[in-house]
Amino acid sequence: MRLVYNNPMRILGIDPGFERLGIAVLEKNKGDKKEEVLFSECFKTSTQLKFSERLSLVGKEIKKILKKYRPEVLAIETLFLNTNQKTAMQVAEVRGVIIYEACCDNLEIFEASPPQIKMTTTGYGKADKKQVMKMVKMLINVDNDKTSDDELDAIAVALTASAYIRF
Repeated sequence: MRLVYNNPMRILGIDPGFERLGIAVLEKNKGDKKEEVLFSECFKTSTQLKFSERLSLVGKEIKKILKKYRPEVLAIETLFLNTNQKTAMQVAEVRGVIIYEACCDNLEIFEASPPQIKMTTTGYGKADKKQVMKMVKMLINVDNDKTSDDELDAIAVALTASAYIRF
């Protein structure tokens, strides 16, 4: 899939989770070699809250970011099925809330698998987290205090979308 956009383009990158949600907004201008990080964070919800409340908080946070940064594309990691089916189901529900909010704001949806993200950022589809984090910091200017795996993964997801989108 190749998407085509005008100049400049903003991408909302998401590493989905319900306890920790990686969020990044990148901007790319035609002719620029590197994207710029406009915003990134690791959004956390309390384990003391009911899951439905946590979903609501995620939806509100995404809506706030959509309103402030006005991205054109949502880049979101596809669900990685692990051995804990309950966790996988809850992450799927979080993805649903995020995709719903993005669709309500008319964003194009770009989904990338973990191997696709690893391949795009490191050149190796089976790279480990440390390799991805190191390459993200080499590919784009990121504050050194940004050390959250989730936040850097969100940037990697957005970078992957940027590699697939043409101006």
